[in-house]
Amino acid sequence: MFDTLSDRLASTFKNLRGKGRLSEADIDATAREIRIALLEADVALPVVRAFIKQVKERATGAEVSQALNPAQQVIKIVNEELIGILGGETRRLRLAKQPPTVIMLAGLQGAGKTTLAGKLGRWLKGQGHSPLLVACDLQRPNAVGQLQVVSERAGVAFYGPQPGNGVGDPVQVAKDSVEHARTKQYDVVIVDTAGRLGIDQEMMQQAADIRDAIGPDEVLFVVDAMIGQDAVNTAEAFRDGVGFDGVVLSKLDGDARGGAALSIAHVTGKQIMFASNGEKLDDFDAFHPDRMASRILGMGDMLSLIEKAEQTFSQAEAEKMAAKLAKGPKEFTLDDFLAQMEQVRKMGSISKLLGMLPGMGQMKEQINNLDEREVDRTAAIIKSMTPAERQDPTIINGSRRARIAKGSGVDVSMVKSLVERFFDARKMMSRMAQGGGLPGMPGMPGMGGGAGRKKKQVKQAKGKRKSGNPMKRKADEEAAAARREAGQSGSPFGLPQGGQQPQDFELPEEFKKFMG
Repeated sequence: MFDTLSDRLASTFKNLRGKGRLSEADIDATAREIRIALLEADVALPVVRAFIKQVKERATGAEVSQALNPAQQVIKIVNEELIGILGGETRRLRLAKQPPTVIMLAGLQGAGKTTLAGKLGRWLKGQGHSPLLVACDLQRPNAVGQLQVVSERAGVAFYGPQPGNGVGDPVQVAKDSVEHARTKQYDVVIVDTAGRLGIDQEMMQQAADIRDAIGPDEVLFVVDAMIGQDAVNTAEAFRDGVGFDGVVLSKLDGDARGGAALSIAHVTGKQIMFASNGEKLDDFDAFHPDRMASRILGMGDMLSLIEKAEQTFSQAEAEKMAAKLAKGPKEFTLDDFLAQMEQVRKMGSISKLLGMLPGMGQMKEQINNLDEREVDRTAAIIKSMTPAERQDPTIINGSRRARIAKGSGVDVSMVKSLVERFFDARKMMSRMAQGGGLPGMPGMPGMGGGAGRKKKQVKQAKGKRKSGNPMKRKADEEAAAARREAGQSGSPFGLPQGGQQPQDFELPEEFKKFMG
């Protein structure tokens, strides 16, 4: 959703790099480009004005003028201001002291409330809670049945005593659901209310009546992130008519310009608490302003990636695999390769995982064209092998390849390619396990280069030798001492100042093979 905004900001910051000092004209030009980028992303005009004013005030101050690398300080300022307009710190759910905690969902029809109720229920279940989904949308045709199906898919309890389709009292259902939850010992009640095609008095009154009847601990306003400026108008109307405590963004994976996400928190004063970024029930998580700002600026989201890995991978299995790799590459078999691949697949879409890595903004086209079914084909090939072939792929000859290809429904060349890629990946993983680092990523501490790149490394090493000119060597030493004294030898984001930026990093050759 933020691809266009990310590209425009990256282009703007690229023009700043390499400048030892930033003039007032440079700052004005940068602010103008950022303003255009935000307006094109459909960010509300008051938010753009406040954002640009704050950036310009900070950029013209001592914070930038006295910095050794003013361009990176400007990026740092933009990053911090983005976090500010996205809500600042992460907002957590308020849980009732005496269960059940009551959460009421409100919003327009079509915003995705019913599906989101299932996603929130599944997420809370994963957090150790026992949620109950309540069907209080009794107007929309088959809304009760839809919520029941969603609750079954999410694996959470459902309460819907009324058939809906215009029959039943939603206020009474809401009141009864809280008592039902106490009796059955559900600790969270999620109330799905009716929506409308537009903001009208009847909808507002019904939502207000349900709120007054059950006294929810949290009222969450669900907004479609793809409706642009109208999202802000709708949010303000709900805030004034019903009131809400937090915002949930749905359809964040859409191709709209995304200005709603950057505007709602600032305009309404209510923070975004959750975001839904896909159709699956697992495509849902807490909203972190700092991580979203990092993604917009092309710096990735490593914390979310690590959290997904921790939820998917067993610590014991990870340690077992690391020990096996440390013994030598031959210990790692195709069975292990398949198990690792299936674990990664459980983390979600490969494209989304790659998008969380720093610098992947420069490879959007390749990531978007990535064929997710390639993982399934690879699994089919491995499963068509005998146990002996998985244990020792070197025994796979021409006739074996033909048999495996026939059994998995692929070309023989794909079997050969898979085995070759496996050997390359095994070498790389073994080298990483033994402390060799990722090959092919120069400029990063502890990251060694791979085979075939030694000549390049020698040249780079030579380039770092001290100058033979005494005057030049003295100047270099004084500059290095000044950087150390100022404490700014690195960039604001923890990268080597003289090195590459995140978007300049190259994927290792071993990874490029998996990108097709």
